[in-house]
Amino acid sequence: MSSITFIGAGNMARTIGTLAVAGGNTVEIMARNQSKADDLAKALGGGTTAGQWGAVPAGDIVITAMLYAGVVSTVAEYGDALAGKTIVDISNPFNATFDGLAHSEPTSIAQEIAKVAPADAKVFKAFNTIFRGVLETGRPDVFFAGDDPQGKADLAAFIESLGLRPMDVGGLKMAHWLEGAGVLTVGLAGNGVGHGNFALGVNEVNG
Repeated sequence: MSSITFIGAGNMARTIGTLAVAGGNTVEIMARNQSKADDLAKALGGGTTAGQWGAVPAGDIVITAMLYAGVVSTVAEYGDALAGKTIVDISNPFNATFDGLAHSEPTSIAQEIAKVAPADAKVFKAFNTIFRGVLETGRPDVFFAGDDPQGKADLAAFIESLGLRPMDVGGLKMAHWLEGAGVLTVGLAGNGVGHGNFALGVNEVNG
C-alpha cells in the first residue's frame, strides 16, 4: 500500500484519510495547528501519525488538503522538504459566485504548484470533482491529471486502495479543465440534479 501525508486537517483530510486507513495505507497528518493534526491522527487511528509543520513529510504521496488560496504558498514554504514527493492538489479555486474560476488565466492551482515545487516533485490534480459526502458513502470515479508516468501509477494504486476507480485525463495542463469540471459539478448540484449526492463519472457504451 501507499504512504500518504495530508497537509491540512480539515474535512477532506478526514474523509480521504478515513478511506486511506481502511485501505491499509500509512497515513500522516500535518497542520499549522498542531493540536488539530494530533486530534485528527488520533481520530483516524490505524497507526496514523501527526507530523511537524514544515518537516519532510513521511508520505511518498503528499495531499494538500486545504483551501485553494493557501496551497501554492504552502508548497513554496515547504520547499525542498517536498523533493521527490508526489504532490496531489485537491482544491477548487471557485470565484465568489461559484459559477467560474478564481483565476482568469488558462492555468490551475496544480500548475501553479509545479512552478514553486522542487524540480523532482511530481504534481497532480485529483479528487476535486467529488463532493465530500459522496466520498464518505459512495464509490465514484476519481479523475486525475499529471505528467509523470510513475507518479500516475502510484496515484492510481492509491485511489484503487480506497475502493475507487482512477480515471487518467491526461497531462498536468488538463488540471485546468478538471477545475472547470468542479464548477460544472456545483452547477449541476444547484440546478439540474438539485442536490450533492452524485458524482461525475464515465460510462462506457458498446455498439
